[in-house]
Amino acid sequence: MTEREFVQEEEAVADACCHDGATCVALGEEEARALADTFTALADPTRVRLISALAEGEVCVSVLAETLGMTVSAVSHQLRLLRQLRTVAARREGRHIYYSLADEHIARMYQYALEHSQEGRSRDDG
Repeated sequence: MTEREFVQEEEAVADACCHDGATCVALGEEEARALADTFTALADPTRVRLISALAEGEVCVSVLAETLGMTVSAVSHQLRLLRQLRTVAARREGRHIYYSLADEHIARMYQYALEHSQEGRSRDDG
C-alpha cells in the first residue's frame, strides 16, 4: 500500500466513525485493571488447563495434580493465584479442599475463549 492509499484509507475510516471524540466512552482505569486481572487467568496454559478441568465441576487438588501431571504444590500455587483473581472458589471438607469455578461468568468466559480459539484455528487450516 502506498502512502497516498494509506492516507485515503485512514481518512475514509475517520469519516465513517460513528461518533466524534467528545462522545467516545472507555472504561475507567480501575475497571480496566480489574478486567485485565480477570483475563490474566487465561494468559497461562497451565491456568487454562486448570480452568478447563474445573469447568467440568468441583475437583480436589490431588485429582487436579494427577490429571495435569503436576505436583500438588505446583497446582496449589496456581490455584492460589486463581483465587486471588477471583476465578476459582474453594470449599473445605475435612482435610480436603475442593475447587470450582467462581461463578457462571468465569465458565462462560472460558467457553467463549475456547470457542474463539478453535474457530480461528479452523479458519486458518481451511
